[in-house]
Amino acid sequence: MKLESYKFLFLDRDGVINKRLPGYVTSWDEFEYTEGALKSMVRFSKYFDRVIVVTNQQGVGKELMTSEQLDELHNKLKVSVEEAGGRIDAILACTELKSEEDNCRKPSPAMGLWAKRQFPEIDFSKSIMVGDSISDVEFGKNLGMYTVLVAGKAEEAVEAKMLNVGKRIKKLADLASFL
Repeated sequence: MKLESYKFLFLDRDGVINKRLPGYVTSWDEFEYTEGALKSMVRFSKYFDRVIVVTNQQGVGKELMTSEQLDELHNKLKVSVEEAGGRIDAILACTELKSEEDNCRKPSPAMGLWAKRQFPEIDFSKSIMVGDSISDVEFGKNLGMYTVLVAGKAEEAVEAKMLNVGKRIKKLADLASFL
């Protein structure tokens, strides 16, 4: 993998940037970075032209939190990364329920297409998608991205072992160490 040929980074949130909870992260008080993730975000900001978070957040659709609470959490995430010296160019969230037909949730390419409308320079063939779930990998593949799978989503461990991915890592900081 020659990282210098990639200019755009897409990241899943839960399980990649922050520790996954049994339920939903509904406030900044519940948000906890995974080991080395904040430093990695700073490093990515210097390397990639765009850093975009794409996250399925059906907790809003389930009415476990409001869109305003989710926006507040994401604003605090962006500020936290900025205060550390990095940046997140966009955080795109699909709040639809998994059960809704034609929803925007990964693996649907919808959030990637939203990002492309916001940043027309995005070239998916020069993009990396980092996630901890099968749907993250499928999202990246649906758009022609290089895919990186972060270990850890226990309920998908067996299926994930059989996935064809570009790279497997234990934590987000492992990817940053290649830069």
